[in-house]
Amino acid sequence: MSLTHLDENDRPKMVDVSDKNDTTRVAIASGTIEMSQEAFNAIVSEKTKKGPVLQTAVIAAIMGVKKTSELIPMCHPLLLSGINCDVEQLDSLPGFKLIVTTKLKGQTGVEMEALTGVSLGLLTIYDMVKAIDKGMIIRNVQLENKSGGKSGDYKR
Repeated sequence: MSLTHLDENDRPKMVDVSDKNDTTRVAIASGTIEMSQEAFNAIVSEKTKKGPVLQTAVIAAIMGVKKTSELIPMCHPLLLSGINCDVEQLDSLPGFKLIVTTKLKGQTGVEMEALTGVSLGLLTIYDMVKAIDKGMIIRNVQLENKSGGKSGDYKR
């Protein structure tokens, strides 16, 4: 299998998607952040010095999705039709799971956007409570599923 981001001379290139059909494409990615009980309690009780952590993380995730093509060199700028972010409280960890869903009707997929959104949302949580816990661990940033496009559907 050849890599699509290299030309015949092994130079980097952005894939030409102009001949692809517009299809509805959806991607869902997730990741977790594990932290101390003290940091977790501060977030849940909204007693952090930097403001509402989870709401800020959702905004950061949305912004990350929208900025993906500026951050990852070979990603196409996309006209997204939807972005959704959910945060699950994981009492037993303690920590949180962030799930980002991206959607568009277009010629290229939205997996990188969903993964970028998760990454930036989790990094925002880290940034906002690092004064309490510098040992937080971000784990399992992964594509959960995707649909649409030539390569078809994927489900973890």
